[in-house]
Amino acid sequence: MRQKIVAGNWKMNNDKDETKQLIKDIKKSIKKLSLKSTRVIVAPTFVNLALAVKRADDTKIEVVAQNMHQAKSGAYTGEISADMLKSIGIKTVILGHSERRSYFGETDAILAEKVNAILENKLETIFCFGELLEDRKSDNHFKVVESQLTNGLFHLDGAAWKSIVLAYEPVWAIGTGETASPEQAQEMHAFIRSILEKKYGKEIADNVSILYGGSVKPGNAEEIFSKPDVDGGLIGGAALNADDFTAIIKAI
Repeated sequence: MRQKIVAGNWKMNNDKDETKQLIKDIKKSIKKLSLKSTRVIVAPTFVNLALAVKRADDTKIEVVAQNMHQAKSGAYTGEISADMLKSIGIKTVILGHSERRSYFGETDAILAEKVNAILENKLETIFCFGELLEDRKSDNHFKVVESQLTNGLFHLDGAAWKSIVLAYEPVWAIGTGETASPEQAQEMHAFIRSILEKKYGKEIADNVSILYGGSVKPGNAEEIFSKPDVDGGLIGGAALNADDFTAIIKAI
C-alpha cells in the first residue's frame, strides 16, 4: 500500500522564532488527527533545520531538507552535504524543485548526480519534476515529464525506488494561483505510473508515492487527493499557515 504524504515546502520563509512558532502550531493542530497512514513533512530553511528537528522530536512531524549538494565535501561555498544533514537528524531531501531548476540552473544531469549521492548516503528523496506552460500549450507535457524522469532517475536499479518519492509539479501552477484540474493531475499521475511500470514493472509502479505540487489549498485538496494515482501533496504557500496545512492533511 502506497504511503499518503503531505509535505510542506517552506522555501525561503520563516526566521528562527517563526519556525519555532509554526512547528508549535502544527503540532497542536494535528494532535487529534489519526495519522497512521499519512506522513506529515515540513522543509524549513537550512539555518533552521537543526532547530526544527529538535522541536519536532517525539511528534508525527518529519523535518526534511530543501536541497543538498552532490559532493561529500569541498570548496562549494554556501552548499550543504549529506553528512551535514545526517549529523542533525535529516533523513529526506527534496531535489529538483522547479525553482532550483529555473533559478539555479539545476539540470537533469546534475540532479542524477544528486540522486546518486542521496542513495549512497542511505537517504530518501522527494524528487520534483514538471512541465512549463509552453510545454503544456504545445502538447509536449508528457514528453517533458518522461524526459525528466528518464534522465534523472531511470539509471537506477529497482531496489533504489524504496527511497524515492515523486512530486509532479506543473510549473505553470506554482505560486500563480492556477491549479491543474483534478482530472489533469490524475491524467499525469497515471501517465507517470505507466512509464514506471514499463521501466520497472507493476510492483514498483504501484508502490511509489506520487505527490501533486501546484497551488494545493484547503479548498481544492480533497478533490485532488481523491484521485486514485495522487498520493498526497507538496505544499507551498498553504504550508506556512498551520490551520491551512492541517486542513490539507485532513483532506487526504
